Amino acid sequence: MIKKLNKYLILIAIVLAGLMIAGAVIFVGLKGQKSAPASVSQEITLAQQIGEKALNYVNKNLLGGGMTASLIEAKEEEGLVKIKLKVGDNEIISYATLDGKYFFPQAFNIEEELAASEGETPNTPEGKTCEELKKRDKPILEAFVVSKCPFGSQMQRILLEIVKNIPQLKSYIKITYLGSVSGDGITAMHGEKEAQENLRQICLREEQGDKFWDYLSCHIKKAEIEKCLKEAKVDEKKLESCMSDNSKGLKYAKEDFAAQDKYGAGGSPTLVLNGEVEGVDEFAFGGRTAEAVKTLLCCGFEEKPQFCEKELDTRSAATGFSEEYSSGPSGSGGCK
Repeated sequence: MIKKLNKYLILIAIVLAGLMIAGAVIFVGLKGQKSAPASVSQEITLAQQIGEKALNYVNKNLLGGGMTASLIEAKEEEGLVKIKLKVGDNEIISYATLDGKYFFPQAFNIEEELAASEGETPNTPEGKTCEELKKRDKPILEAFVVSKCPFGSQMQRILLEIVKNIPQLKSYIKITYLGSVSGDGITAMHGEKEAQENLRQICLREEQGDKFWDYLSCHIKKAEIEKCLKEAKVDEKKLESCMSDNSKGLKYAKEDFAAQDKYGAGGSPTLVLNGEVEGVDEFAFGGRTAEAVKTLLCCGFEEKPQFCEKELDTRSAATGFSEEYSSGPSGSGGCK
């Protein structure tokens, strides 16, 4: 038991060190605040102040493309300020120090993790091993996303990194969009703007496939639609026709939604390899990284091609819109 516990503590130390290096502690900057408020009313006021400051930081620096977070609550808990934010339909819990100086996008409950490590259930990924995954001569990795989900953007960023470094894998990857049909249009998790962007990307994928990845590589940075259409040299008249003509764009979207229903893909991102969703987990191979997702895809080959041997970035990809591939700690969640 002692040997197992020591091994686990070493692992925690490595993870925490990695998060510190990657920027898990972000400066918020409430200068001049006292670390211990004098009364209950002052505690609430200070916690709310720190929560608002963190909210401002998140909206200015971590989100983009029209997405904004709102503050649900901020209160003192376990010697920190617990901050609950809402982004779209998702609630995200973060923490800050009582002086408002440091903001932690993610926290680990060490006691719970240690307790779990001492039990009978091993702390291992639930995904299948490479040997267990379904094989094909020509595998296909399908990633179900929505365009304004931070975690969907994270997966798009990973797939772009794979395609950039191993172009041969492009034909084995498909980005598919979640949503539903409403009348003569489509709906999405985060409203009309997301629905239109999903449709735009669907139309580019289907009718201007040679421009699709170029557009995504620009859009993933700041969601600058007009700029990205021009940079990718998109035929905008053809795109407009696809998005406005129900016999085209809507037809393509319906095919995506049918695949969504077939696999039961309810969250962004959801990965499907060779028609299999159960046990397809990038965290079984290292997490939300280009190397892990590349390895997962290459496990779908009957015989792995030589280009699968190329090693890719092992850093966690940034969530949301970002000009950097990795910008500190990134989430492992999804939008539902």
